[in-house]
Amino acid sequence: MQYKILGGDENYMYYFIINPHACSGRGFSIWKEIEKDLKEKTVSYRHYFTRQTGDAGRYAGKLTAGRKKITLVILGGDGTVNEVLNGIRDLSLVTLGYIPAGSSNDLARDLGISRNIHQALNIVLHPTQTVLMDLGELTCFDNGFLRKKRFAVSCGIGFDAGVCHEALHSRMKDALNRFHLGKLTYLGIALKQLIKAPKAECIIYPDSAAPVKLARFLFVTVMIHRYEGGGFKFCPDADYADGLINTCAVGNIPKWKIPFILPSGFTGNHLRYKGIQAYQSRSMRIVSDQKLPVHCDGESCGFHNEILVTCKKEQIHMIIG
Repeated sequence: MQYKILGGDENYMYYFIINPHACSGRGFSIWKEIEKDLKEKTVSYRHYFTRQTGDAGRYAGKLTAGRKKITLVILGGDGTVNEVLNGIRDLSLVTLGYIPAGSSNDLARDLGISRNIHQALNIVLHPTQTVLMDLGELTCFDNGFLRKKRFAVSCGIGFDAGVCHEALHSRMKDALNRFHLGKLTYLGIALKQLIKAPKAECIIYPDSAAPVKLARFLFVTVMIHRYEGGGFKFCPDADYADGLINTCAVGNIPKWKIPFILPSGFTGNHLRYKGIQAYQSRSMRIVSDQKLPVHCDGESCGFHNEILVTCKKEQIHMIIG
């Protein structure tokens, strides 16, 4: 663990959790720019670098083990945010700041947080607007055992989760990120995953409607925010403070049509196509006839044939302006 303290009252201490590998390895250099600003402003802070998967959650757990209110600031992408949220012991004691430095940054996109790191830092240090943001909760059923995980942006099963799984280990993503073309990563991987997507059947059980059977199931994505996967607006009506989840279910569509429909997801116009259905509910249960990839905020959650997704209203204070 690395840390540094600059002078100041402990009550105004900021705790930074930094993914130095974010933004194709530029996370560390971004931090050095942030640190320069902090020193110039004589801000009191401690910082922690992640080195491997799980570090962000472990740091968050240690920092929130007491009963003191703190401000955690994340420098990284949506995956780092997810780790931190799952590590926090008591969400009610935490105010979350965010300096987006990922490849997709869908959370920042929906909240209107600037991609300019200096502007994002200034908002954290001089906040004028904080929201009490909903979180999602994913429950996976593993051989009679339940495994729960929080998420900020979205979770999904099927094709979109397969894209996330592959993108996590994509050399193409790293190369395109250097040219700020990260969206093309997901589009390219999506086409590849589409070709090898298995024939699957599923039934979705929204608590607000009758069960729906998808005989040719492609994917179901359940969202707190409007965007996922680098800007796909799969749930354009999602609201992060309404206590509800929004679901986009895609099935009964020939594979050859998907490449023509998928680009419309960037603008939210995909819902006009037959075979794409939208739901709004407090919970959503999804049961498939085979184990399929599952993701939370773009991070792999393994393969499952049954998941339950619920909305947890007003869970975390988030600085957005």
